[in-house]
Amino acid sequence: MSSALLKDGERIDDLQRNGYKIIQNPEKFCFGMDAVLLSAFAYTRKGERVLDLGTGTGIIPILMAARYPLAQYTGLEIQEDMADMAGRSVILNDLASKIRICSGDLKKASNLFGPESFDAITVNPPYMNEDHGLKNPSEPKAIARHEILCTLEDILKESSRCLVSGGRFFMVHRPHRLAEIIEKMKKYSLEPKRLRVVYPREEAEAKMVLIEASKGGGSWLKIEKPLIIYDDAGKYKKEIYEIYEN
Repeated sequence: MSSALLKDGERIDDLQRNGYKIIQNPEKFCFGMDAVLLSAFAYTRKGERVLDLGTGTGIIPILMAARYPLAQYTGLEIQEDMADMAGRSVILNDLASKIRICSGDLKKASNLFGPESFDAITVNPPYMNEDHGLKNPSEPKAIARHEILCTLEDILKESSRCLVSGGRFFMVHRPHRLAEIIEKMKKYSLEPKRLRVVYPREEAEAKMVLIEASKGGGSWLKIEKPLIIYDDAGKYKKEIYEIYEN
């Protein structure tokens, strides 16, 4: 059954959670730690509707369904072959009653699903704008890493439109864009509520930021303790193991 779901160049990876697996193609894109950390940082409640923008392989809805099985998840992906792959992972894990994968442009999300259709949104967006870094010659990887098909502003604008009042927005991004992120969040009535900075090691520069915002929320931001990935011996810290295992 599982092998029948694979196409050329694809493989099945074990997520070591609830017996779930995921189909990936290393030549296109494979999920990284940022997706795992975001799925642990985000949360949802029974019966809530959750949208994952730019879902790629579908990793975030699948991981969140393992943590929060009583919510309903939608993954939106513009690349049809990636959306197809994510859809086959949903079938592989028998999650069709909890997760739907849609092919479409996130810049039109509010038209596709209707305004105020979701209680929470997750997004692991392209980190680099046109001024940052060299674009990967592999188009799927370039789309995942660079703002080719959407910008940060596109994501925040459509997220605000798709969220109910008081809905939650969760994102992982790079620290060098944090000032821009907060400025543009406020522009679209997404008030930052919770922030956690991720460091490779205790004395290293920050690598990622995890941020939660509330649509129409009041001004109050909680800065959580830093998340350190590796100890001095180069091994995962205890909390990282716990995130991967739970």
